Amino acid sequence: MLSRKTSDAGIFLWMVYQTMQKMNLDAAAIFASVHLPDQPPDKFVRRDNATQQRFWRAAEHFSQDQDIGLHVGSNVPPFRGQVIEYLFLSSPTFGEGLQRTIRYQALLTDAMSFKLEFDEKTVSISGLNHPVRHYLECAIGILLNFFKYISDDTFTASEIWLPYTEGAKHEEYQKVWGCNVKLGTEGRICFDARLLNYPSPAYEPELLKIHEHHAASQLELLQKHQLVDEIEKILASGLLESGEFDQNIVARRLNRSARSLRADLQLLNTSYEKVIAQYRERLARRLLSQTQESIDQIVYLTGFSEPSAFSRAFKRWTGETPTAYRQRKQQ
Repeated sequence: MLSRKTSDAGIFLWMVYQTMQKMNLDAAAIFASVHLPDQPPDKFVRRDNATQQRFWRAAEHFSQDQDIGLHVGSNVPPFRGQVIEYLFLSSPTFGEGLQRTIRYQALLTDAMSFKLEFDEKTVSISGLNHPVRHYLECAIGILLNFFKYISDDTFTASEIWLPYTEGAKHEEYQKVWGCNVKLGTEGRICFDARLLNYPSPAYEPELLKIHEHHAASQLELLQKHQLVDEIEKILASGLLESGEFDQNIVARRLNRSARSLRADLQLLNTSYEKVIAQYRERLARRLLSQTQESIDQIVYLTGFSEPSAFSRAFKRWTGETPTAYRQRKQQ
């Protein structure tokens, strides 16, 4: 089974950038660690979650703060103007809003998988697990701030569990999150079950239907974007250099028909041919700029039948010959 990339909504990185600026952190150096400029990121562009390790390592280094994720997350303001906020506000209670948020949580992030668990007096949001401690603690801080905002400061966590055995000092967690923290177990936020019944003053059934329809449409579109990633993983598995990367072959690898593949790509305003071309271009650029592979080998790895066809395609993409591009990038 193919693994897929995970990603986060762009609004989070945008808010983190703004927060780091207000905290007088060296946002330019931190964002440069993941090749982003010193400016607010586009809040509408999803970000690959794989960069979180480098990003937060740089954040800890430049801030000299071993608890940087905890502190940034606690300072991030509640995210507003997003479909999740609208779902919460138009739901009759906090609990129903929370259940809808978990249903559509991939719109926020698909790097974790949340679940609501109940017992007699306590409710917990489980699934708060991630290999990067600072990312997870920042995410928890963002959730806590949002829950407080959406419940008019009524929400408080009774306990937070974290999946690693070494974190901040317990006094620091208590100071920032206001509750006890348990280390070395599955990540979760626990809270009083009575909070589920907290009424939303903005409850509106007709608006709720509209917001839920919008959330479902966004989720469907996100899932179709993941299709492009799955195609690229198939190409990278050796199919491209074999020369056998016909759309029918790729569709079979995806356990679907070529017709449905074409239709889903059309919904993304792209086509199989465009996906192939964009992947080949990125691969060619990387091989030419970062390796010493021969041109003949790059022709093979990018799935072209002969060097002349590769050269024509590369010049069409970049305006340069492969040799000129390599010389400029590696000088």
